[in-house]
Amino acid sequence: MNNPSNTIVPGILIIIEFSLALVVFVLLFFINAPYGRYIRKGWGPTIPARFGWMIMELPAFAVIAWLVLTNVHAAGPYGILFLLMWEAHYAYRVWVYPFLATSPRKPFPLLLVFFAICFNTINGTINGQSLIALGPQYVIDNWATDPRLWIGCCMFAAGFAIHAYSDRILRRLRRKGNGDYLLPSGGMFKFVASPNYLGEIVEWTGWAVATWSPAGAAFAVFTVANLLPRAVSNHRWYRKNFADFPEKRKVLVPFLW
Repeated sequence: MNNPSNTIVPGILIIIEFSLALVVFVLLFFINAPYGRYIRKGWGPTIPARFGWMIMELPAFAVIAWLVLTNVHAAGPYGILFLLMWEAHYAYRVWVYPFLATSPRKPFPLLLVFFAICFNTINGTINGQSLIALGPQYVIDNWATDPRLWIGCCMFAAGFAIHAYSDRILRRLRRKGNGDYLLPSGGMFKFVASPNYLGEIVEWTGWAVATWSPAGAAFAVFTVANLLPRAVSNHRWYRKNFADFPEKRKVLVPFLW
């Protein structure tokens, strides 16, 4: 797809997001983000995790919706389709996931909330403006007949299903352990230690394929940079804390790694 000449996507923000991905990828191999099992002192004031997740994910839900719905004619039918996909994920993250959490009062650093708000605002802006800019081109190219749309949408749906189902397994396990961590099993946990992260990576890779945009690619790359190091840490943590951790269970890629 050729970008229209009047694109309004802020290219500098896309460059910044790719650059942030590299920085985050390297940094997270040395510092575990201090939430969940890695929560620790020294990161400033905290708020309950439930509200932390809601507040920091809300800009991703709101910014892109405002941009696309106030430019709906430019975004066109494909822009609306992609918006619905995006909002399905973030509706889950803002209003479903936090309220299903089994440890709603667990602390979450305000510093991480602030960083996430900044990133989600930038990312929502980039991808929202991308849908507005590319909306007419999707129609011209008859995007409905392009295999990239269908492959990307199927990847997005599969990734969302893996992500949400893995969250469900973890919630049930924490109830069973009364808040203590137990070794998860079932679903994609049979193959990898962090299938919830695998699901998100598949989701946003699917988004990048379906939208076929630099903005989508930047988000997919950042998702990998953010979640892959944590998946490595989780795999190491499980192996250290559970003697019966299955030797064949991989880090993030079934059967391979």
